[in-house]
Amino acid sequence: MSNQYPIGTPGTPWRNEEKQVWYQQQQIQRSYHTNVECKVKSLSDICTIEEYGVLAYKAGKYSLFALKNKNYNPEHATILITGGVHGYETSGVLGALAFAERYIEQFSDRYNFLILPCISPWGFETINRWNPDAIDPNRSFYANSPAAESRLAMEYVDAYSGNIIAHIDLHETTDTDNSEFRPALAAREGKVNHNWNIPDGFYLVGHTQKPEPEFQKVIIEEVQKVTHIADADENGQLIGVKLEQFGVINYDGTKLGLCMGMTNAPFVTTTEVYPDSANTTPDECIDGQVASILGVLSFLSSQN
Repeated sequence: MSNQYPIGTPGTPWRNEEKQVWYQQQQIQRSYHTNVECKVKSLSDICTIEEYGVLAYKAGKYSLFALKNKNYNPEHATILITGGVHGYETSGVLGALAFAERYIEQFSDRYNFLILPCISPWGFETINRWNPDAIDPNRSFYANSPAAESRLAMEYVDAYSGNIIAHIDLHETTDTDNSEFRPALAAREGKVNHNWNIPDGFYLVGHTQKPEPEFQKVIIEEVQKVTHIADADENGQLIGVKLEQFGVINYDGTKLGLCMGMTNAPFVTTTEVYPDSANTTPDECIDGQVASILGVLSFLSSQN
């Protein structure tokens, strides 16, 4: 595969002009209002719905929503669920909403739930990894963030931060990571692109500062009930990172500005589903995301 990208000059980081060229090439491909906002509002009988911000872009204004269990109890530990940090990663968005619909009432007598199902709605509509300013929200969870998506999520979650025991961030790894998004990143940064092998199956990214291998293991075991787990490549790696255990690698989520690093929760992980696999379906990908949240609950329950 060529390392050339059709925007910019190889070896030269993008300026505002190149970012504008990139932005003009993006197209709305699906509706956030229809696929996410209407679904969120349909859950009002079982969830408390809060608008935690509005993104105002040239393409329009996007309301950002959080769902909480009814009768949110400050005495209970809180589980934070985030999806759609990368808007194109569909099963993360739909998996967060599916968990709320299927299970939030069942478990809210023991835990509080804070669910931000689609942090990047423009990315959802354009099936994109970045926001309109060519910024990756999932590298922008830090103070004075340049990404409004990340900043608004952090400001909202901060009010609950002292009570969050676990945070699971729902993602996908897709074929377009290699065909589009990694080449675009290299071009934007003025670097040479090096693609990785796309893992066929589900895997987790734990936090190197708090890896909690048993926590990760329980989630993998729960997900295995509904979809397949990715095997390591010939180098014992997933996406270029050494395997820690079956289906698990670790990143420093805080240092990298990842969503999973935005709280002090002791138990954190990022899911990665592979929707392009010949061995899975869209519904199975959503079920895998839901199962990963059930794995979090299974682990926490075993600690009591």
